[in-house]
Amino acid sequence: MLAPNAQGQPRFDHLLIAEMVQHGSRVLDVGCGDGALLQLLADTKNVDARGVEVTREKVNACVARGLSVIQGDADRDLADYPDDAFDYAILSLTIQATRQPRRVLQELLRIGRSAIVSFPNFGHWQVRAQLMFTGRMPVTENLPDAWYESPNAHLCTIKDFADLCRTANARVERAVAFNASGQKLGTWMPLTMHNVLGERAVFMLTRKWAG
Repeated sequence: MLAPNAQGQPRFDHLLIAEMVQHGSRVLDVGCGDGALLQLLADTKNVDARGVEVTREKVNACVARGLSVIQGDADRDLADYPDDAFDYAILSLTIQATRQPRRVLQELLRIGRSAIVSFPNFGHWQVRAQLMFTGRMPVTENLPDAWYESPNAHLCTIKDFADLCRTANARVERAVAFNASGQKLGTWMPLTMHNVLGERAVFMLTRKWAG
């Protein structure tokens, strides 16, 4: 999970997620990193904020900030939570680092009344350009690690994630793509343009009920 920007301001995807979360709700942030999003939600939305983070050092940093965070792995430990335990289950710039993205997404939809997922868009034009002109895996602000050091196991495009939502039986309640300056792309644009111009995306999802 990336930290706030150099000016100390919240990340753009964190601000978008905060827009989607209702005041006073119960929130679980899976892969919460240093707790920046949890802190933002606690400060601005007065949520009952809980977090899960795989790295012990980051868990300790969160606890030192007074946040309720435990060590856990999104691929293994979400099954321990009961159905509808939270109003929102959040996965911020983490799904691409999971081993089983579809299963993790289904678990989020089970334990949260809504799931909110943000991710870097591997279909962005800069990524395409680096692949085309250098023939190498791209290194960008959103994908800063060399391929052999990256934690990302399943990079995807916005189109790919929309397909995953369909196969995971998830209803897209809201989807926002934005550029490097945090400007939201117009909803009038077709998905293909979002897939080319959006550096990151945030999806808010709910379960589709059978029948």
